[in-house]
Amino acid sequence: MPDTALKQVAASRDIVEADIVYTPIDGRRHKVFIPPMGGGVSKRTHPDQPVRVAIRNGRHAAGGFDLDRDGFALREAPSAVRNFYDEAEVEDVYYRELEALLKRETGARRVLIFDHTIRIDDGARSRELGKREPVRRAHVDYTEKSGPERVRQLAGAEADDLLSGRFAEVNVWRPITGPVNRAPLAVAEAGSLAPDDLIPTDLVYDDRVGEIYETAHNPAHRWVWFPDMSVDEVLFLKSYDSATDGRSRFTPHTAFDDPATPAGAPARESIEVRAFLFFGD
Repeated sequence: MPDTALKQVAASRDIVEADIVYTPIDGRRHKVFIPPMGGGVSKRTHPDQPVRVAIRNGRHAAGGFDLDRDGFALREAPSAVRNFYDEAEVEDVYYRELEALLKRETGARRVLIFDHTIRIDDGARSRELGKREPVRRAHVDYTEKSGPERVRQLAGAEADDLLSGRFAEVNVWRPITGPVNRAPLAVAEAGSLAPDDLIPTDLVYDDRVGEIYETAHNPAHRWVWFPDMSVDEVLFLKSYDSATDGRSRFTPHTAFDDPATPAGAPARESIEVRAFLFFGD
C-alpha cells in the first residue's frame, strides 16, 4: 500500500486502548541493571505496573504539537542516509543532517550530538546485530541531576560556559524500516505531567551509573502516538530542559503493543539520536 494511503488509514483511528507500563512508588531507590549491548534483558529491583490507558492518534493534530509546549513534535524529514546500520555513515551524514534540522526547529545556537541507539523489536535479531530492544516502560532519559552531569562529561573545560545559559536534551526518533506497526512509540503531553510522577532511577552499567526518571501512574496523563510512522518522518522528543519558565522539561515515552497490530507485522527497527542544544549568545 502506498505511504499516503497508509497514513489515511492511520488517521481514521482516533484512539487506541493499550497498556502503558508504569513504575509503582514504593519508597525504595529504584535500580535497573543494563547488560552489554545485545547481551540480554535488563534486570530491575521493582515490579511493572501495567495500566490500560487511552492513547490518542496524534496525526489528527500533528502540526499542532510543539516541542516547548508539549515536549514532542512530529516532522517530515527525509534523509540521505542509505544504511542506518553503517556507523560511519550515520555519524558523517545523519548527524550533520540532524544538527541543521535541530537548529532550524528550535533556534539553538549550538547542537552537540553525542550518541545514537538502534532498537529492534526482535530478540534474536537484536542479539545477532548487537542492538537493543524497544523499552516498554514509561520513562524520561535524563533528570534534574543527570542532564547537567552529562554535559560536564561531554564538554570538559567548556562545560561551565555551556551550563551558564539555557540548554536542553532532545532525542530524534526515526523508523529505519516502515511503516511502524509493531511496538510504536507513545509520548505523554508534558502539560499532563505532575512533578511527583517522576521517579529517579539508577541505570547500572558495567562501567558507570546513570540516572533516569521512570514514571508513576497518573490518570491525568495524556498519551499520544503517531501510527504507521515512515522512514521519512522524525519525532522530536525533549528529555531535559534547564528552563523553569513553564515550557516542557521532561517527556515520558515508551514503546507499547497496539492491539490492532496486524498478525505477522515486521519487527520495528528504529534509530534514536541524542543531542544537547544550547541557546542564547
